[in-house]
Amino acid sequence: MMNGIKGITLRGTQALPVEVEVEITGGLFSITVVGLPDTAVKEARERVRAALRAIGMTLRGRIAINLAPADLPKEGALLDLPMAVGLALMTGKINSDEPALFLGELALDGRLRWVRGAVPAAVLARRLDVPLFVPKANEREVSLVSGVKAFAVENLLDLVRHLSGERKLDPVKSGGFEDAEIEVETDFADIKGQFAAKRALEIAAAGHHNLLLTGSPGSGKTLLARALKGILPPLSDEEMMEVMLMRSTAGLPTEPGRARPFRTAHHTASAVAICGGGVLMRPGEVSLANRGVLFLDEFPEFSRDVMEALRQPLEDGAITVSRAAGSIEYPARVLLVAACNPCPCGYNGDPVEPCQCTPYALERYRRKLSGPILDRIDLHVAVPRLRPEELVSTEDTGGESSAEVRQRVENARRRQIERWEKMGFQCNAELPERILRRHLEMDSDVKPFLTDTLKTLKLSGRGYSRVMRVARTIADLDEADRISVYHVAESLSYREGEAFGKVGWSR
Repeated sequence: MMNGIKGITLRGTQALPVEVEVEITGGLFSITVVGLPDTAVKEARERVRAALRAIGMTLRGRIAINLAPADLPKEGALLDLPMAVGLALMTGKINSDEPALFLGELALDGRLRWVRGAVPAAVLARRLDVPLFVPKANEREVSLVSGVKAFAVENLLDLVRHLSGERKLDPVKSGGFEDAEIEVETDFADIKGQFAAKRALEIAAAGHHNLLLTGSPGSGKTLLARALKGILPPLSDEEMMEVMLMRSTAGLPTEPGRARPFRTAHHTASAVAICGGGVLMRPGEVSLANRGVLFLDEFPEFSRDVMEALRQPLEDGAITVSRAAGSIEYPARVLLVAACNPCPCGYNGDPVEPCQCTPYALERYRRKLSGPILDRIDLHVAVPRLRPEELVSTEDTGGESSAEVRQRVENARRRQIERWEKMGFQCNAELPERILRRHLEMDSDVKPFLTDTLKTLKLSGRGYSRVMRVARTIADLDEADRISVYHVAESLSYREGEAFGKVGWSR
């Protein structure tokens, strides 16, 4: 028996330590794994046996492997390596039982394969102050976690030699985060016209505000959404760690650059795919897009369950996935960009193509977007189709480049961090009601203007708060300390009904 061998199991984005205990007694050969293992963990018996045989170690007798704590479910191939190390220690192949954390899937010939969860494991090893052993394929992502002593291992034999003192492995060098230039796939300067939509994208990027683009097919909604990625501010170190934890947990390659995530989903995606869950409680698209953008094209075509499930994460910045096995909270601080047509045929209000939809079809299509969902989207923007003269024009009418816009966005975001960081917030969209009411500085003529305007628009309390958050962002882009009537007026122009009215919907 020993207590120095530890592996991990994942619970959301958190790695939990698993102590591997091994007992070998006389009798016919058998391997029993206990401690709530799933099928993948049980199958590790054969992988571990073959890998040990590949390095010249033959197992005999009755072997019992206990994964403690016993009431914590274990899943995946994360525990292959600690089980092999435990067996090698009990049989005398290894003579050191110093506490360490082991992570890796074994091939039959003893090689170590890439596994998910290396970043959470590195964070746990740093907290426990123990060395971490991971597959060579996980070396890069582990190197990004500072303050951890880690070793990258290619095969089981190298690890056995290291632990026995025969041939020491070199520790993983800390790589840190890269400050490379953010790659721009679609530049603002390459998009003809659509100055109102590009202005809305700038506001959305500066304050992390949700955005709805409404327009006919071919008007450029998808192009505009993808251009948003190029004007977002780079990830901070803290945000980068959040993104890496999420990607590592989901088994996605970690990208050390500071570009923000940009995720898309087809309208046939299920609520589990978008919000997370399933048998293994994996994160969904709304969590994988944390600190970045989630783009949902053809938004009304998503199922009602999906749209209503988005209400909590859009409001709280986190999503709780509850199943019979338990509950896990994933971060979901996401900038939602939704796109839709003005009607089922797509041409309601179009100056060229006539609309073929009946009034009933128009009303039915409109009702697919519920009021609570629309109320959580700060910016509603119409995207009209360009005129034929604009399309065929060879003149440079795109306006500013993404780099120029991004500079203003970064300046505005910097002002927000300086203002709200002491309160625990990064941008205006995160502000709760209590902070918003107490700390917004406005010109003296703003309140009378708001009072008269709200009587006409009949905004809800949530709608009013979102108007003021957007107004605060517009003021930050103007480098203004106080919110003016101009800022509020522009913010109100992006409320629900404006975009629909401009493309032919009557509310």
